[in-house]
Amino acid sequence: MNVTLRQLRAFVAVAKAASFTEAASRLHITQSALSGLIKELEHVLGVQVIYRSTRKVQLSEVGSEFLPLAVRILQDLDEAFHAIHDLKALKSGVVRVAAPQLMACTLMPEVIAAFNRQYPGVQIRLSDCAVEAVQSKVHSGEVDFGIGPERDVSHEIATHSLFEMPFVAVFPLDHPLGKLKRVTWADLSRYPLISLQGEYTQILSADLHAASGSLTLSPDIEVTFMTTALSMVNAGLGVTTCLPYATSLLDLYGLQTRLLLAPKLSRKFYLLAKKERPLSPAAQGVADFMRGYVTRQKWNSRGRA
Repeated sequence: MNVTLRQLRAFVAVAKAASFTEAASRLHITQSALSGLIKELEHVLGVQVIYRSTRKVQLSEVGSEFLPLAVRILQDLDEAFHAIHDLKALKSGVVRVAAPQLMACTLMPEVIAAFNRQYPGVQIRLSDCAVEAVQSKVHSGEVDFGIGPERDVSHEIATHSLFEMPFVAVFPLDHPLGKLKRVTWADLSRYPLISLQGEYTQILSADLHAASGSLTLSPDIEVTFMTTALSMVNAGLGVTTCLPYATSLLDLYGLQTRLLLAPKLSRKFYLLAKKERPLSPAAQGVADFMRGYVTRQKWNSRGRA
């Protein structure tokens, strides 16, 4: 059995109008085309649903039983089409995003607030975690996509470039580095360095050595979380490196930054998603919005005084 939507709409229109002429007008088709659709429906069903005469149109007993079912089918389909339209237009939807802890407490709330002002019907549910846990959350399906820096990923995970940011030096307001118009990695190395344990420092040190030919990072203190490093910098225990998206937290700790030069290093961030699971319109909308949001921020291309 292969009943089409056009046949159902034709049947419901005739049944409600009790007239082929009026129903054809409502559907913007000819009476002959409408009559053909009804005949096709009756052929598929194997039974007559409408009795026709020169004076009136009347539903058969089967037609009367079939009408509320046809109306319900069309209503359900119309609601489904409207729901899909709303998803495509970012009028509804739920998007689950995993982000590293520092990004989750600085950049992501800003992005979510800005996105919600423009698309209030879409909910963004943020999952904050360690950098190393982002990929596992994507792989398990716990989130629609994750955001993370350059790392090796599983063959089941697709990566898409989101944005790139330069490293900045972070130090207290009254620190000697604040008197310099430009701060280099060599300048930074003259002071106790607080850095993160693990891949953050390892990758940064390797990039620094490759770009300079001689410089490497030699942290005096290593901690697990950037919030700890910033708190220690605020206490005058040393300096650190960071990425500009943490501006709100740097302001909270009363710290200042300078773009690190000679060499200028940056970190790329990627959207991580499962290859066999295309992003929903809402998820893609969030990703595109975030990419544009970061691009528009002044701190993305230079350190601030």
